[in-house]
Amino acid sequence: MPTETFYGLAADPTSATGVERVRALKGRDGSKPLLVLFASREQLAPLGVAAGGDALDPYFAIWPAPLTVVLPIARPIPASLGALSLGVRMPAHAALRALLARTGPVTGTSWNRAGEPPRADPDVPGGAGEIDLLVDGGKTPGGAGEIDLLVDGGKTPGGAPSTLLDATVSPPRVLREGEFRWPPA
Repeated sequence: MPTETFYGLAADPTSATGVERVRALKGRDGSKPLLVLFASREQLAPLGVAAGGDALDPYFAIWPAPLTVVLPIARPIPASLGALSLGVRMPAHAALRALLARTGPVTGTSWNRAGEPPRADPDVPGGAGEIDLLVDGGKTPGGAGEIDLLVDGGKTPGGAPSTLLDATVSPPRVLREGEFRWPPA
């Protein structure tokens, strides 16, 4: 699905099966948790986000934005890979937020294999034929592709990935420089 930067791989962040499929598709080892995209403050509680309102207010003053914030969680979920923290982002992509308002939070790691560049265009590389293979194995109907569904929003802006900020420490520290400038001006 498209985000404000690149396409992301979406799965229910509380589903061990879904998280494992995303990790396998990326070729990612078990040491990097998956970030989670959400649409509203209310969607953080079911994820177990343990930060109080005052701690979240500075980020909600910024969101929606390409800023992923690592927050403490009360209990591990599959997307956190056993950690008591979780990276979350309210994306600056209006259509995606509308979808998330209906579906609930999903993982949002970039759509690429580990070590390869993320995809800003669902038709590149390999053209539209590659999309058919990824979605349904090239067999229609009901193939066995790598992904179940492509939400095709056309080409995304690309650029840098979201900025990754660790808010489990005080003051928060940047783990990855990205599209959002931290600290904000």
